[in-house]
Amino acid sequence: MKDQKSDSNAGTMRILPKVVTWSRRGFLRGGGLALGAAAVAPAALAMPAADGLAGAFQTLGPATGKTLLRMARDVFPHDRLADRYYADAIAPCERAAGKDPALKALLQDGVAELDRAAVRRFGQPYAEVAAEDDRVSLLKAIEQGPFFQKIRGDMVTSLYDNKAVWPLLGYEGSSWEKGGYLARGFNDIDWL
Repeated sequence: MKDQKSDSNAGTMRILPKVVTWSRRGFLRGGGLALGAAAVAPAALAMPAADGLAGAFQTLGPATGKTLLRMARDVFPHDRLADRYYADAIAPCERAAGKDPALKALLQDGVAELDRAAVRRFGQPYAEVAAEDDRVSLLKAIEQGPFFQKIRGDMVTSLYDNKAVWPLLGYEGSSWEKGGYLARGFNDIDWL
């Protein structure tokens, strides 16, 4: 392995931490308590984070919300991101479905079909299938359909446009107002 100090280009290299450190408040926010104490029923406090976040889906319903959260995490897998970031990314679909009955039907029917396929193959709904490879195989079977394309297309924008997600992925944001990338990481590659 190449020693970073001996490389003349590595003098300005920035090393990102591989472990995200969480404050207690941040952990609780990611655990589903970000909905606010008034909005979370006491029974929701005992649920897993995804179940608590899925409960916020009033238009599509908690079961659809839970499946969409699992699907979003499988389509855009980032272990460092808490479920709340995925819930924030799906929220525009929830709001749009409240105004557009055709979109609401597309999402609910798509989730229902995905759950039926999961039950046929694995004996349980999509969100309950434990193995990621099994869930991904179900998604690959529907990836050309309008339901999958709608979720993937909306999620790529809503997840990666969230400025709270950027530091967790190592992106520092726009650089033009800070003089560009030339002096801010342009040469920070160690794989050449």
